[in-house]
Amino acid sequence: MAPDPGRPYDRHCEHLSGVPRPAGPVGEGCAECLAVGWSWSRLRWCTTCGHVGCCDSSRGRHGHAHHAATGHPVVLSLDPGEDWGWCYVDELFLVEASPPEGEAP
Repeated sequence: MAPDPGRPYDRHCEHLSGVPRPAGPVGEGCAECLAVGWSWSRLRWCTTCGHVGCCDSSRGRHGHAHHAATGHPVVLSLDPGEDWGWCYVDELFLVEASPPEGEAP
């Protein structure tokens, strides 16, 4: 992952070293929403501990609540076709980084 080169200018994320991808299925959805019978819009995956929470457009905003409670900085979108992340600390949108020229992905 890397900062989105189109915005914001001259901003950097200090939390990107070794940002993993989920190795497999991450559960049935937002655990907090499931516990109270709520639905969600989209899911976010914490790159620090693997917590799955709902996005800020969802009723519970459990992804953001997880960051607020733990300080874990980076989440990745779990929605099909979305290859981006967000750093809560640096307030920076993150995109899939291209490998340096001549290197395989």
